[in-house]
Amino acid sequence: MSALLVVRTGPQALVTDRGRPGHAHLGVPPSGALDGPAYELGNRLVGNDDGAAGLELLGGGLRVRASGDRTVAVTGAPAPVTVDGRPAASHRALHLPDGAELTVGTPVGGLRCYLAVAGGLDAPVALGSRSTDLLSGLGPDPVADGDELPVGPWPGPIPVSGPVPVSVPGAVVGLRVRPGPRDDWFTDPHAALAGPRWTVTADGNRIGVRLDGPSPQRRPELRRNELPSEGMVTGAVQVPPDGPPVVFLADHPTTGGYPVIAVVEPADLPLLAQAPPGTGVRFTVLR
Repeated sequence: MSALLVVRTGPQALVTDRGRPGHAHLGVPPSGALDGPAYELGNRLVGNDDGAAGLELLGGGLRVRASGDRTVAVTGAPAPVTVDGRPAASHRALHLPDGAELTVGTPVGGLRCYLAVAGGLDAPVALGSRSTDLLSGLGPDPVADGDELPVGPWPGPIPVSGPVPVSVPGAVVGLRVRPGPRDDWFTDPHAALAGPRWTVTADGNRIGVRLDGPSPQRRPELRRNELPSEGMVTGAVQVPPDGPPVVFLADHPTTGGYPVIAVVEPADLPLLAQAPPGTGVRFTVLR
């Protein structure tokens, strides 16, 4: 059987694909790769069909051994990559002979690397996706040392491509947001979001990222009000009554009872997913 044997997982390794959108009515979040462009790039580099499953690596640190000849690609946050101890390039297709070991080191910028393998990981499907969902528990368990990850059939020839340019996240990331649906709960929602420079805290995961900064002030007549639980979307900027905002990511709860002051543009969420603690955040409010 063609497979990858996990010698070491690193801080966190999860099976991921495009996720399982459309099941919020069941209480199931969309899940899937937090840095969608990096995940999609990996599949293109190894010639996979769209949506093939790979690995999302928080903080790198993965070491895997090939069972059978494999072609792989490491994308996302730039990190040192070796094959049998020899330096190799990220963001391009790499050949792993049978028994070869691939190591992904700690990213030099950003948080999450992605490992694509030609044929995709043949993990069980739940509600149309192979992604691990940390909130609901759907999908495969987080990858552990010693796991054997089956690989699907070879999809076809590997495209010919050179290294792909990759950018390291800067000290400040810009996020575009659209106001609402509960921006009317705050005295000056535009200034509350766009005025401060926010900071990514260490209190974050695939469910959401908590920011450090001044808590947006509610209108006086609403300070003691409670909001009935309502639907939440990926990118929702939720404001608890006693602290700064939380930006929901792909494994977010599907309902919540705190007001959502704005929603981040989907195209900007991969920037936040790659932002290490201490990164500055600037909101631009769209009209």
